[in-house]
Amino acid sequence: MLTEIFQRALNKIAFNAPGGYTIRPLLQKLRGVKIGEGVWISQRVYIDELHPEAVYIGKHSTIGIGSMIITHLYWGPKRKDHQGKVIIEDDVFVGPNCIILPDVVIGQGSVIQAGTVVSRKVPSGTLFGAPRAEALGRVTVPLTHNYSYEKFKKGLKPLASPFPNSQNV
Repeated sequence: MLTEIFQRALNKIAFNAPGGYTIRPLLQKLRGVKIGEGVWISQRVYIDELHPEAVYIGKHSTIGIGSMIITHLYWGPKRKDHQGKVIIEDDVFVGPNCIILPDVVIGQGSVIQAGTVVSRKVPSGTLFGAPRAEALGRVTVPLTHNYSYEKFKKGLKPLASPFPNSQNV
């Protein structure tokens, strides 16, 4: 139990500590995360508290600010039989605010777009992420406290073209 408390304390310190190439990776290594050389871990990166030993981050990889690496999807006390490894191979870039779920391998040299939820294997050398955000409709009734959600929905109008004066930049 003291080991778990110590590991959680290290995780909390690493969350905001300085030193993306130095202090944060060192604190995560002390918790049991396997980390290669030259890894950058940005601030506010959450690495699973119960199973840090199930995480591998390959050399010269970057984990973007606000990202999460999760190796289990259960509540309650630690259970060895419900962890899923997360393997981030060498030279991977994980953009800001990504969520990496259990049982994921991100192949060497891949780039994960900001805000992506990774729930399956990413092949090596792949740019991985959702399609670009795009305009979905024209708002004629604002979604504020002055109008109901139903009025907002009824006020939505289709777009003729999301970018009428451009060439789909």
